[in-house]
Amino acid sequence: MLNRLLSRKKDTRVLVIGLDCASPHLIFDEFRAELPHFSRLMTNGTWGQLESAIPCITVPAWSSMMTSRDAGALGIYGFRNRADYSYDHMTTADSTHVRHPRVWDILGVVGKLSTVLAVPQTYPINPINGTMLSCFLTPNTQTTFTYPAIFKNEALRVAPDYAFDVKDFRTNDKAQLHQNLLHLRDVQFRVLKHAIQHTKWDFLMHVDIALDRIHHGFWRYHDPKHRLYDPNSPFINVIRDYYRLLDSQLGEILSLVGDDVAVMVVSDHGVKRMDGGICINEWLWREGWLNFKNPPPEGVITPFEALDVDWARTRAWGAGGYYGRIFLNVAGREPQGIIPADDFERVRDELSTAIMGITGADGEALTHRVIRPQEVYAQVNGIPPDLMVYFGELSWRAVGSLGHGAHYTLENDTGPDDANHDTQGMFILHHPHKKGRGCVSGENLLNIAPTLLEMMGVKIPEDMQGRIIP
Repeated sequence: MLNRLLSRKKDTRVLVIGLDCASPHLIFDEFRAELPHFSRLMTNGTWGQLESAIPCITVPAWSSMMTSRDAGALGIYGFRNRADYSYDHMTTADSTHVRHPRVWDILGVVGKLSTVLAVPQTYPINPINGTMLSCFLTPNTQTTFTYPAIFKNEALRVAPDYAFDVKDFRTNDKAQLHQNLLHLRDVQFRVLKHAIQHTKWDFLMHVDIALDRIHHGFWRYHDPKHRLYDPNSPFINVIRDYYRLLDSQLGEILSLVGDDVAVMVVSDHGVKRMDGGICINEWLWREGWLNFKNPPPEGVITPFEALDVDWARTRAWGAGGYYGRIFLNVAGREPQGIIPADDFERVRDELSTAIMGITGADGEALTHRVIRPQEVYAQVNGIPPDLMVYFGELSWRAVGSLGHGAHYTLENDTGPDDANHDTQGMFILHHPHKKGRGCVSGENLLNIAPTLLEMMGVKIPEDMQGRIIP
């Protein structure tokens, strides 16, 4: 079908600046007076909140955005996914798992050149019609992380200490984390400026991952409602200053590309404070859904994978993360499944109802969103969770380990983390030759790819799920 795509007589070049985890509230409201270049794009542009993917996490959100297919169609439900119906075979969702064409693939078929930098799920590297530098999944600069391969030499000449991510953004050493993130932004920005000027492109896209890490590492110092907020902290302006840095760098980028390029600024999801974690496996164990041959030791935080599960007496287990993933142990599906297949829906409903009653640290009622994949996706590929849970509407994350002594924890088991993701990201679209509509509502992340293709005069594949943003 890609070979049947036809390019229309338009020559609009498009620049996409991706900001992982960017907050619509901070850009459009709280910080707007301090962000003159973002505001400049909003003037005469179209902008607003952007409903994220389900689940609203980096992987699969950026691939959903660039393919206009939801997570079910992609068969990608997070960084790690079940490879089969065994209990312990998980795979990391890298570029090889994205089997639908992304915007740059479609553009390449009709001869348009793309430069793609640091967009999630682009490692391992794949050839494109243009230039690519891979994402934060890249282990180090000793790997092949560019296409063509020679561009690696250019990138390392511009930034010899180039980094793909920070090694540990869940750390108590906030001063070092701050320096590492500023370094990450500096080296990636240097390569971005070089690529704008020295690669041939009709479409150029870069994603900044450091903003996501800034939020997770420093939200407690920004949000007065966070339980760990300290108004006297030396880090109180880290997030504000980073948005100001992004705005200053956006100004440099706009001066490099000139006034005849369409510009989109977009995030994959938003951000909100994290109040704590729901220990999903601990809760399942205490409620009789999950059983162990040897009970987990109290007070010793133990990864679920390290415990001896009694699968012959287990009906459900879960995985931690920014949202909860829960799997049922179904007869004929899992190796030691005990739930009869024809009883699956009844048991899933029972568990869903029970989850809705999970309370917070003080016994307070929480509002949870329990999602059945078959009800939110156009199709369901791969092996999805049987239930997906936004605990406390994402004010609480899911914790997979045991030994916490309760069904909740105020400390993240993978290191300090101040923020969770929010379901609303943001976008700003500024076209050099068309007046925008100002602030709009109701737009979805799936609408980005068809909008980009339409701006570039390229026919939109009929099986894309999104629509053009007017």
